[in-house]
Amino acid sequence: MQNSITLEALHILDAIDRRGSFAAAAVELDRATSSLSYQIQKLEQDLDIMIFDRSGHKAALTDAGRLILERGRVILHATETMVHEARLLANGWELDLTIAYDSIIPVANFFELVDKLGSVSKTRIKLEEEVLAGCWESLNEDRSDLLICPQPEVTPQGVKTQVLGPMSMTWVAASNHYVHKRSGVFDSQAREKYRVIAIADTAREQPALSVNILEKQPRLTVSNLEAKVDALINGLGIGTLPTQIADPLIKAGKLSQINGTTQAEIDIVLAWKRNNMGEAKSWCIKHLTKNWDLK
Repeated sequence: MQNSITLEALHILDAIDRRGSFAAAAVELDRATSSLSYQIQKLEQDLDIMIFDRSGHKAALTDAGRLILERGRVILHATETMVHEARLLANGWELDLTIAYDSIIPVANFFELVDKLGSVSKTRIKLEEEVLAGCWESLNEDRSDLLICPQPEVTPQGVKTQVLGPMSMTWVAASNHYVHKRSGVFDSQAREKYRVIAIADTAREQPALSVNILEKQPRLTVSNLEAKVDALINGLGIGTLPTQIADPLIKAGKLSQINGTTQAEIDIVLAWKRNNMGEAKSWCIKHLTKNWDLK
């Protein structure tokens, strides 16, 4: 009997638990569901331990399986930290750097950075779109090295932030939406009568957040900003859009600003953890703080 467990098996267990099923974990890991099932069954045979209870409708971790997962996550985190620090020590310039950004920020804002970094380093860049609490979770859980998003009310401990500049947000709806027939102040009581279009929070562990959504308000949740724009244009509800995205659609007659609303400004910040400062991370921080110009 082989009493060992691989990092691959721990990654699979972690994904199954976070995603809630073998099928969802297989999508995240880009593997076949049958491959994950085989790996778990083999692990159970090697350890002579039942990791999943399959007696119910849905496989659930046993107490022993939960223990392996919790201790395994400590090992995974330690391994990732070790590899990251070893790469920094060996190269100075990181092999990989992940930049997370809130979905309200067009990805085109980072193309110049990617191009110019490529002329001084071979660091591989990953641009990761996140939403609301998912932004800060990605930084906190070390899924990203840098984060660009709206400024929070409270900055997490151990995180450094730098204001990059303001972003304007505009309340809009399709030009033929019945919200434009209303009159009076567009306060919370008026807003809750209309369906709001929201983008789903990408947080995996932390509680989801919502912005400009009232508790009793009808809601349509979509997965990204592009889908939100399409839903707004098709008259499915109301919502806020970055003004630089809303203005061309307003000029084209596809959307109209809602009467009684004013454009609101929010600050966009660059955030990073103070530890693990490699050359590429430092270069990106300097570039973004000097050259940020919201597109």
